[in-house]
Amino acid sequence: MLARYEKLIASGELREDPEQRQAAIRLDALQKELEAERPGGLISQLFGKKQTRPKGVYMWGGVGRGKSMLMDLFHDSLNLTEKRRAHFHAFMQEVHDEMRIARLTHEGDPIPPVAAKIAQNLRVLAFDEMVVNNSADAMIMSRLFTQLIEEQDVTIVSTSNRPPSDLYKDGLNREHFLPFIDLINAELDVVGLNGPTDYRLDRIGDMATWHSPLGEAATAKVREAFFRLTDFNPEDAANVPSAELAIGAKRSMHVPKSVKGVGVFSFKRLCGEARGAPDYLAIARSYHTIIIVGIPQMGPDKRNEAARFVTLIDALYEHRVKLFAAADAAPDMLYNAGDGSFEFERTASRLNEMQSDEYMALGHGAEH
Repeated sequence: MLARYEKLIASGELREDPEQRQAAIRLDALQKELEAERPGGLISQLFGKKQTRPKGVYMWGGVGRGKSMLMDLFHDSLNLTEKRRAHFHAFMQEVHDEMRIARLTHEGDPIPPVAAKIAQNLRVLAFDEMVVNNSADAMIMSRLFTQLIEEQDVTIVSTSNRPPSDLYKDGLNREHFLPFIDLINAELDVVGLNGPTDYRLDRIGDMATWHSPLGEAATAKVREAFFRLTDFNPEDAANVPSAELAIGAKRSMHVPKSVKGVGVFSFKRLCGEARGAPDYLAIARSYHTIIIVGIPQMGPDKRNEAARFVTLIDALYEHRVKLFAAADAAPDMLYNAGDGSFEFERTASRLNEMQSDEYMALGHGAEH
């Protein structure tokens, strides 16, 4: 892995970054350790089986510091078939589904059979964007990951925007989650990537974030931003993955395009349907950047849509989510007549602030 990283530096595709290099060195050491233990590997040849469980890695830092890029390099170059890379939110949805099945088919604690099923033919589990937003996840994570690591010998590699001590900070019944933080500190090497450069912002350069009026030009601009932010190949646009975003225990929202913490939504899906603060908070917590297309200029007949849009922008603003938009008008002209139009002025002000360099440089997450 380290050789591939250095090749990208030499070619000019990446910039020399001391913290990235230290993380790459640590991941390269883990790769060598894992590959030595595979059948035919050095340790396997000497001892017949592995002697110790390799210690995992937890990379954390602000948006755009290269965590996902390093994870991609590690996973792609790891010469093992028993590996899996997953977005953390999607993985936890899968866990909850498996828990429901296990409760129907097994007596007693469902955690061990779920962990055993996940660990089948799996040596390395790599997560992107570890974040804990609800008590349901928090309540099971310590026990689940203890099973995966200590009982199933799965090595965990993860990225997060937060240090372990800040996961599920101020969450309901957080005391039940604290053993999971202890587990991370004991079983994973914590590596910080908090250099001064946000490489995602570098990639979008001086691109504007608000594009109007609606039309091909505005669509092309937000489309370009999406591919720059995600490093997804535009030629493979038809295969951009979607996601199902959990909203509480029993509801979910379809996200048409979802890659590396960037989500794409239509205004109609977000504000033209009956949605409320829980929907928008789930988006704000799960995505560091969202792209909204089709934002119309609204009048009195769109007062419900305007009210939902206000709630949405409040959630995005408070969680410092970056917003790229294709709209029919500038923020100040979106909703000038109708119930709540006076209050909408604050939303327009926030939308203008969210376009500033100062706002774009903020790290993702709630202020408190």
